[in-house]
Amino acid sequence: MDIIDALILGSLQGMTEFLPISSSGHLVLGQHFLGLSLPGNFFEVLVHLGTLCSVLVVFRKEILKLIQSIKSAESKIMLSALVIGTIPAVLIGLSMKDKISQLFENPLAVSFSLILTGIWLVMTKWFVNQQSNINLKNGFLIGCVQAIAIIPGISRSGATIGVAMLLGISPEKAAKFSFLLAIPAIAGAGLLTAIDIDPAFVSSFSSGTIIAAFFSSFLVGWAALTWLLKLISKGQFHWFGLYCMTIGILTLSI
Repeated sequence: MDIIDALILGSLQGMTEFLPISSSGHLVLGQHFLGLSLPGNFFEVLVHLGTLCSVLVVFRKEILKLIQSIKSAESKIMLSALVIGTIPAVLIGLSMKDKISQLFENPLAVSFSLILTGIWLVMTKWFVNQQSNINLKNGFLIGCVQAIAIIPGISRSGATIGVAMLLGISPEKAAKFSFLLAIPAIAGAGLLTAIDIDPAFVSSFSSGTIIAAFFSSFLVGWAALTWLLKLISKGQFHWFGLYCMTIGILTLSI
């Protein structure tokens, strides 16, 4: 891998981590088309760290507000919902780690998952009830869907925001909860993956590729998340479904 490859894959991760088009699926397809077979899990952890930093920057005010008002009833409910919503992904990630890892080596499975993601996103256009709020039950249900999105090709943000909207939560509140829920999810996935890193594989990456991958995923992730929040507020979330279905269909034969 050279610096250009690192920039391409880092930017791809940053763009797709938050847009509802599946970062894991695009990373699999991106490596395939670049003819890369990256050793170990170091690169995956690296770009996830970059996107984790971007969501922390974008939602720094909301995170600080939660911390400062931790004794209020609203903050307690939100924090409890985030904790409960994180549990399903932890259980699935630990119990099915090896089986899920195999899917990352199967571009065909990714293509079918992208098509399913696309159909789901298009359906969100008709989820119009916006009277509900985040509570423990909703947090758990959204967390269960986030666990399913561990499968490459299933968009985490698309699944969680879509289900939140189906439960009657407004797109803006759904997006906020989804991306706050992403913080422990991304951090946990990175930690789980980092455990298996062979130090010998780290040395196969130059300092230039490491820097390029991290900062491209961070900066592009920051820009993509900011852009997505604006699109959600305008009711344009479902359009990403057409993109996912198109990419999924076009890559079925690879």
